[in-house]
Amino acid sequence: MELFLIFVSAMLVNNYVLSRFLGICSFLGVSKKRDAAVGMGLAVTFVMVIASIGSFTVHKFILKPLNLEYLNTIAFILVIAALVQFVEMVIKKFSPGLYKALGIFLPLITTNCAVLGMTMLNIQENYSFTQSIVNAVGSALGYMLAIVLMSFIRQGIDNNKNIPEALRGLPIALFTAGLMSIAFLGFQGLIR
Repeated sequence: MELFLIFVSAMLVNNYVLSRFLGICSFLGVSKKRDAAVGMGLAVTFVMVIASIGSFTVHKFILKPLNLEYLNTIAFILVIAALVQFVEMVIKKFSPGLYKALGIFLPLITTNCAVLGMTMLNIQENYSFTQSIVNAVGSALGYMLAIVLMSFIRQGIDNNKNIPEALRGLPIALFTAGLMSIAFLGFQGLIR
């Protein structure tokens, strides 16, 4: 039951994009097209889960025994950067179209504060290995849910000719993200 609560909390109640406002750069930049949004969601999911495993291992078996916990942030960024480089090489090799669609946002996963925030939260909440992975999966699926929903909405908005010129593009995307955040506030009472 505890693992289910961690999962639901990470995915819906404390959604990194819509409740914690982390990972907004890639959320707004890649959500213009559905395929790119799904690809980014999958890439972030893979990186979050593997980063959770890597950061837990580095913290528990290297930094904590040596009393170097103050280096968590730097160590976790290095783990995430190495993982993103690996993901980037794989996507470039097996899906050049997706690699091109993700553009600059793929290497920016390295500095995606949602990924770093998740790894730091795992340590801050003193999660076990299993809890860390469940939190990572929930966080990643919450990110993917948010970015894919936004891509569906944005494609509908882009096809609407009734939107005033001044609101087209990023302004209407920001309004939409704000409304989605308000909608996700409805999940706040779900877990106590």
